[in-house]
Amino acid sequence: MILKTFIEPPIGNNNYLIIDEASKEAALIDCSAVDKDIEKAVKENGAVLKYILLTHGHFDHIAGIRNNPDVKVVMHEADLGWLKKVNQYMPMFGMPEMTIPQIDVFVKDGDIIKLGDLEIKVIHTPGHTQGGVCYLADGKLFSGDTIFRESVGRCDLEGGNFDRIVESIENKIFTLPPETLIYPGHGRMTSVEWEKEHNRFM
Repeated sequence: MILKTFIEPPIGNNNYLIIDEASKEAALIDCSAVDKDIEKAVKENGAVLKYILLTHGHFDHIAGIRNNPDVKVVMHEADLGWLKKVNQYMPMFGMPEMTIPQIDVFVKDGDIIKLGDLEIKVIHTPGHTQGGVCYLADGKLFSGDTIFRESVGRCDLEGGNFDRIVESIENKIFTLPPETLIYPGHGRMTSVEWEKEHNRFM
């Protein structure tokens, strides 16, 4: 699996491009901004973008989506309400209103998304939002805003719940192999082992 990270405005979101080396099928995990460097990376690797996989529906993770019939946008249905409110938040960060993206595929816990032979497992981790999910592929967990290095996602917005995010992390993330690498929606990479020992919220 080829993995490339792109740090995007408006608030330093990590967007991850993953490419199955054999089939050259690709997925972009979160889409915070229109970035020509992402398009360039897809082309340079001879890949075809098949999916945009959203970890949740907050505006800073979806602001770069421009619907394309050849690219399926994937999200958990419980966060659909956040998409409908996206233009309430864009002006607060000096960003123009956007066309609300269409969701092509709604996923649930345990679903498998395939890029060629590469399997991406959907793990529903509510707490930051009701429909927050992580994506697990090739020993790497793309955690969105569920867990960060030594921290967790904020729970004071609509649909957030601290008890649920702790439960999600304990039951869904900390049960993964300790060597599993965690690629969060903001900030530095970490691991299950490190967070078990150092995350002050757990």
